[in-house]
Amino acid sequence: MMIRSIALAAAVLMAPLAQAGAPQVQTQAPGYYRMMLGDFEVTALSDGTVGLHVEKLLQGTTPKKVESALAKWRLGLPLETSVNGYLVNTGSKLVLIDAGAGGLFGPTLGNLVANLKASGYTPEQVDEIYITHMHPDHVGGLAADGKVVFPNAVVRADQADADFWLSAANLEAAPKDSKGFFQGAQASLKPYVDAGRFRAISVDEELVPGIKAVATHGHTKGHRNYVVQSQGQKLVLWGDLMHVAAVQFATPAVTIAFDTDQKAALAQRRKAFADAAKQGYFIGASHLSFPGIGHLSAQGAGYSFQPTNYTTSLKK
Repeated sequence: MMIRSIALAAAVLMAPLAQAGAPQVQTQAPGYYRMMLGDFEVTALSDGTVGLHVEKLLQGTTPKKVESALAKWRLGLPLETSVNGYLVNTGSKLVLIDAGAGGLFGPTLGNLVANLKASGYTPEQVDEIYITHMHPDHVGGLAADGKVVFPNAVVRADQADADFWLSAANLEAAPKDSKGFFQGAQASLKPYVDAGRFRAISVDEELVPGIKAVATHGHTKGHRNYVVQSQGQKLVLWGDLMHVAAVQFATPAVTIAFDTDQKAALAQRRKAFADAAKQGYFIGASHLSFPGIGHLSAQGAGYSFQPTNYTTSLKK
C-alpha cells in the first residue's frame, strides 16, 4: 500500500501543470454553403455581415414595432445583417450572382472573393456575373484598385440600372449623401465597360441555359431576380426584394429607405412572397441570414421562412 501511494504521489508531481484557458480565436469558418439543385451546383458565398440600425431604415412601421419583432427572433440592434452572393455551376458555365461590397461598405464586408477561393473556385473560372442591382454591396467586389477582379467574366445587369447609376449627369445631380452610391457603381463597372465586357439586360430572358433574368423593378429602377432551374427544381434569387426577415416576412407591407420606388418594391415583394409560398421552390436573398436559402410558407397574414436543411451529402 505504501509503495502504491508513493508511486501515485510521484505521478502527480511529474504531471504537467494545468495550462491556462486557451485564448479565444474569434474568427469564423470560411463562409460558403453548397447544395445541389437538380444537376446544378449552387454555392452560397458570404461577403460578411454588417450591423444596421434597421429601426431607422424600415418604412411603414415604427422603431418600437421593429424592436419588438426582432426580439421575437432573439435579435437586437444594430441588426447583424448578412450580405450574400451565389455561385451557380451549371456544368458548362460558372455564374456568379452579385459580387459583394469589396471595399465600399466597411471592414466587416468584402469577403466574397476569399470565400469563393475557400469553396474551391477561383475568380478566373467565373464566366458570367449577373447583378441584381447596382447598390455598392452588390457590385463593389467586381473591381479592386481600378482593375477587374474576375478577368474572364462578362458582367450583366438591367439596362435601367445601368442608365441610372452609371450616368455622370446623375452623379453630378445627386444629393451629397447619395453620391457614394453612384461613385461606387461607376468605379466597379468601369473596368468591364472599358473592356467591352458589360452587357445590359433589356428584357426577361434566359441568359445561359437554366438561368433566367426577371425584372422586379422597384428597389432600384432596374432591380432583377434570377431564376435558376434544373431537373424540375427551382431557386429564385431575390437580391434586395426584402431585407429584414424578422420584420418583413410577418409584415410584408414594411419597406426600406433604400427603395427607389417603395410602392413598386412592395408590389414586387408581395408577388414574390405569394408565389414562393404557393409553388414551394427555394428562394435566396442577399440579406437573409447566411446562407440565405430556404422555403416560404403562408402564415396568417404573413409568411414563415424555413432555412434549407444542412447536409454534407451533395447528391443530385
